Order: sequence, then C-alpha cells, then structure tokens
Amino acid sequence: MVKGQPHLELGRRERQIMDIVFRLGKASVAEVLKELPDPPSYSSVRGMLGLLEDKGYVHHQQDGLRYVYLPTAGQQQAQHSALRHMVHTFFGGSASEAAASLLELPDSKLSASDVARLKKLIKQAKSEGR
Repeated sequence: MVKGQPHLELGRRERQIMDIVFRLGKASVAEVLKELPDPPSYSSVRGMLGLLEDKGYVHHQQDGLRYVYLPTAGQQQAQHSALRHMVHTFFGGSASEAAASLLELPDSKLSASDVARLKKLIKQAKSEGR
C-alpha cells in the first residue's frame, strides 16, 4: 500500500474489493465480481482493480489468460493505516479517545483475556513512553 493512502481513503466499492482480495488472498476479476453485493459490470470491476493497482494497493500476476490480483501490503498493515487515519480524523489524534469510544459501544463485551491483554498493552505503552 502506498504510504499516505490509508484503506479508509478508498471509495466504498474500492474498500469492498480490497476486503474481498484480502479475504481470498488473491482474486481474479470474476472472483471479485462473484463476491460483491449488487455487483457492477465485469469491465467496471476490472477498471477498479486497475485503479487500485495504479494507487499501489494491489498488483497482478498472469494466470493463463487472466490476471490474478494480490494485495501489496499485509492486512495488518492496512488495518493499522486505516486505524491511524480514523483516530486522526474522528478523535483528533487521541488513541485514548478512540479506545474509550470503542469500549463504550453497547455491544462491546470484553472477556477476562481481553481485559488482561489490554492491561498488558497499556503497561507496555507506559514503559515505552507512549
């Protein structure tokens, strides 16, 4: 993924396509088309994959007569980039505000292991001066 172009800056349909490519690991135009809700035409999906390639989000490999598209960055890297963008955009750059908002969601139920993991991460962040 091109630095400075987080996953959230993609359009709705581009995000849907990237989600499919991440989920499948690699995908042809036909495979993406099959997975899309309310799919556009084959040529539209091919064009969007071409744009995603131009933007640096995917690259293709030739597989016989078809192109197979693969993400250029790992899903974890894309998630971190999108999360940084969201925290900056909606929470003024405050990770604590973003975390508090997530914990205050009505459907966020934390298990004992979730709480232990969060405590460990907070302790680690404090020791690293973050």
